Amino acid sequence: MLRTPEGYPASEAPALAERALILSDRGGIHMGGSYSAEISRDHPTCFLFLLDQSYSMTEPCAGDEARPKANAAADAINNLIRTLIIRCTKNAKEGPRNYYEVGVIGYGSARGVGPCFSKALRGMDLVPTRHLASNPLRVENRTRQIPDGAGRLTEVTVRFPVWFDPVAEADTPMREAMQYAHKVLRQWTSGHKKSFPPMVINITDGMPNEDPRDAARALTSLSVDDGNVLLYNLHLSMLKHEPIMMPAQPNTLPDEFATMLFEMSSVFPEKIRQEFEIEGYNVPPGSRGFVFNMSADVLVRFIEVGTRTALNRLASGEPTAR
Repeated sequence: MLRTPEGYPASEAPALAERALILSDRGGIHMGGSYSAEISRDHPTCFLFLLDQSYSMTEPCAGDEARPKANAAADAINNLIRTLIIRCTKNAKEGPRNYYEVGVIGYGSARGVGPCFSKALRGMDLVPTRHLASNPLRVENRTRQIPDGAGRLTEVTVRFPVWFDPVAEADTPMREAMQYAHKVLRQWTSGHKKSFPPMVINITDGMPNEDPRDAARALTSLSVDDGNVLLYNLHLSMLKHEPIMMPAQPNTLPDEFATMLFEMSSVFPEKIRQEFEIEGYNVPPGSRGFVFNMSADVLVRFIEVGTRTALNRLASGEPTAR
């Protein structure tokens, strides 16, 4: 069977072409749409993480020599899942509402490319929030420092649900991961045309086996009525220098690998760009969802701010029983 460069049947090429995005001179992806759809149980949205599980993820994060990059990435994603469940819970008796579907697709493990969840969630590409809340892998006790109100920090113990564990084993099949995400979201977008567009967050630290740019363009050509799929690329580093944050042009990037990730990344829709500006970041028009040489702290903060627009689109006034 003849196939497109993205790995899909050639018979689908006309449909893909009809839905292609307008590309910049350097191949970057510009987002159309309003990104303002209300999120409800009838019209949920989804977050899909693509997680590098190559052996180099055993290396420490920048500024934290005791913490491998694989652990930092897993903690950041598990923390977002916990946040989503809390935001979806209107009252304790009802439990969380299915406003979001979440997937974590690993690439680089000995198992190949596929979902990271296990036990009751094993093999599931996307999981609704209510089902996530009922099926953590385990709940750990962790310590955290919080302000004590007198200008100091105090250490407290918190309950931290874990839905998947860190893995770091083999190489970096990023192109296959983009193709896998396309398969998952092609089906999702076809059934959720009135929803807020999906966000894909690719967390990596290494050079891919094959150039993934064509697969990334196919992924971000998928759309719902409110806009195209968004793709963010976040590069973890063990280098102790400032990250390159959300550039609008590639001229400050150090090498071809960074340029490749930049070209794959979505230009921020205006609402999301404004969220970063509110937080004090320099994000001029045309900036992309891309950070190079990020630390664990920057990773957590980017995910928090980058997903805030979707969190703020939750419907109000829904009936409590559905």
